[in-house]
Amino acid sequence: MSAPLTRSTRETRTDPGLRGPVVAGVVGAVTGFASSFTVVLTGLTAVGATPAQAASGLLALCALQGVLAIALSWRHRVPLSFAWSTPGAAVLVAAGANGVTFPEAVGAFVLCGALVVLTGAWPALARLVTRVPAPLSGALLAGVLLPLCLAPVTAVATEPLAGGAVVLVWLVLRRLAAAWAVPAALVVALVLTLTVERAAPGAATSAEGLGWAPVITWTTPQLDPLVLLGIGLPLYLVTMASQNVPGLAVLRGAGYPEPPARPALVASGAATVVGAPFGAHALNLAALSAAIMAGPDAHPDPRRRWPSAVTGGVTYLVLALLAGAAAALVAGAPPLLVQAVAGLALLGAFLGGAASAVDAAQPVEHRTAAVLTFLVVASGVAVAGVGSAVWGLLAGAVCWLWLSRRPAAAT
Repeated sequence: MSAPLTRSTRETRTDPGLRGPVVAGVVGAVTGFASSFTVVLTGLTAVGATPAQAASGLLALCALQGVLAIALSWRHRVPLSFAWSTPGAAVLVAAGANGVTFPEAVGAFVLCGALVVLTGAWPALARLVTRVPAPLSGALLAGVLLPLCLAPVTAVATEPLAGGAVVLVWLVLRRLAAAWAVPAALVVALVLTLTVERAAPGAATSAEGLGWAPVITWTTPQLDPLVLLGIGLPLYLVTMASQNVPGLAVLRGAGYPEPPARPALVASGAATVVGAPFGAHALNLAALSAAIMAGPDAHPDPRRRWPSAVTGGVTYLVLALLAGAAAALVAGAPPLLVQAVAGLALLGAFLGGAASAVDAAQPVEHRTAAVLTFLVVASGVAVAGVGSAVWGLLAGAVCWLWLSRRPAAAT
């Protein structure tokens, strides 16, 4: 008969030490990278980036978010994990149809980063952004994501074999191992590209000269007022509403009632400004990977979870070295299949935005304004050089204010 467990023995067996935070950090970083890097490459390419510039952007994003996580988590002893703005990359896909050049897009990246810095430094602006009604911000997000989320449907209709295989693998693993559903779908797309499908005309040519080594390129920003308004502002709003605000909520729910929001916003915005000329479109607090690194699986004691974000940051520095290889693989694949994988990666975010827009708990007037926002944004129309995201949010805000006004009492 074994001896009874003493208290110290029980604590030793249940305390994961550093093993739990290390595993959580590696898993969070790897799954975050693998599940959405195709969205980043698709977005950068849509606004005119060459394969080398897109690879540079992916490298800059990985390196900067790794440095941010290591420095701020170590400084504040809180698991602060950072990520690229996945919905923000979808904003770039929508904007690409308006003939934006990459230097102009880089100027919009700089504006987005500067606005995030201002939000962190100026509490009044932070309060203004967080006061944007949830149905409107959800509708904005869903409208921006819709074109990419339709890509799997188009892929299946256009390329039944390849598109159907990608969707089928995603669907099976979504049920069995959800975290690996998108990476597995990408692997299937790449395998089919090499064995069955032929790359789209020009794809192989565009990938020429892009090796597997890390790539870093400089693009001088161009400040075009219409592009700043049409891309920079929606990129900022989507990044704040769908990434930074949920990221702070995840930290509060994980046992950190007062996360260092101001330093995190200022640092991530400054990193975006610094990384923009190298192709980094937007950096922000992580939401999904934060749930892994800041949750109880990392360590039962919230005070001892911060090493998980440090480990995740180190992992991202390693993944930065693979950015060139990842971009080379994607550049050689048919764009439709790459977009299909990106669309599958964004279905969860689209569902969250759509659910917020048409939440039954909201008055019908608010839902009407949200649906109007969604329809205008999803239309993709550009008026006076300004994209649909700005017009959609403006139309929804006007509708919200008008329908929410109470009629004057009869005298």
